[in-house]
Amino acid sequence: MMESLENVATRWLNRRAEPQPSALAAIEGLTPAVVITGGSSGIGLALAHEFAKHVSAIVLVARTQSRLDGASAAIANQHPGIRVETLLLDIGRPEAVDAITTWLAEQRLYCDVLVNNAGVGQSGPFSASTPDGLDTLIATNIAAVARLTRAMLPGMLARGRGGILSIASLGALIPGPHQATYYASKAFVVSLSEAIRSEIAGRGVRVAVILPGPVETRFHARMDAEGALYRHFLKAASPDRVAMQAVRGYRLGRGLIAPGIVPTLGIAVLRIMPHAITVPVVRWLLDTGRPVLPTDNVR
Repeated sequence: MMESLENVATRWLNRRAEPQPSALAAIEGLTPAVVITGGSSGIGLALAHEFAKHVSAIVLVARTQSRLDGASAAIANQHPGIRVETLLLDIGRPEAVDAITTWLAEQRLYCDVLVNNAGVGQSGPFSASTPDGLDTLIATNIAAVARLTRAMLPGMLARGRGGILSIASLGALIPGPHQATYYASKAFVVSLSEAIRSEIAGRGVRVAVILPGPVETRFHARMDAEGALYRHFLKAASPDRVAMQAVRGYRLGRGLIAPGIVPTLGIAVLRIMPHAITVPVVRWLLDTGRPVLPTDNVR
């Protein structure tokens, strides 16, 4: 059943695709890869395991070599025969895009699917944020997503296939007092993804964005949000479950993916209820009571 639905989605996706012979010739002898930023842990690693069931090569990009090594070994052990490569890189740096594209060519790989997963979180009053913290968040959550997507998309369109899957948040749909810049950055990811999806409709490239609610990863602790009320009132989903539903939705050609009951209900509520009602509730849920804002919290 899943395969039939995916075939239908693919035919609709390809209705206006025009693969260019020169673009197809350029990748002859190269291996298509799923490139996952922030792929060494959390949702990124779970997505790598899920994609590994369907593809021949995975590339994990992250900042910590030890975590990359552990993630690579885990994927290789669980999915024998798959090619797993790692790239130690801070994608928030301006030169990151050139570094990735050059490295892929050296490895005889090309980006067939880009997963924009790496992200920075900030918790606390906006007035307590630091310039360095703001710069890091904007560089990672906004600039890197835009730059990488812009770099990979033309080749995908020329080949008439490929995809871009970005991880946002349920918080993208509402202002987030006490996580103001993080919520705003995820709103950017959703808006960019939906706009691009409309621009290239029918040309063979999937564009999807995931809107998870709380997920049980190190992310909350690293942004100093463990004391926030949402950590006690909202049940966190497992990364594996989020990844399974995300990849399924992506393969079926969905544009906006709500992985689970909480995100699905959350999207409905946030689209119906006015901000005058919902924003005070979100403020209450996100408030940790501490003005401290960590800056070293990249997942």
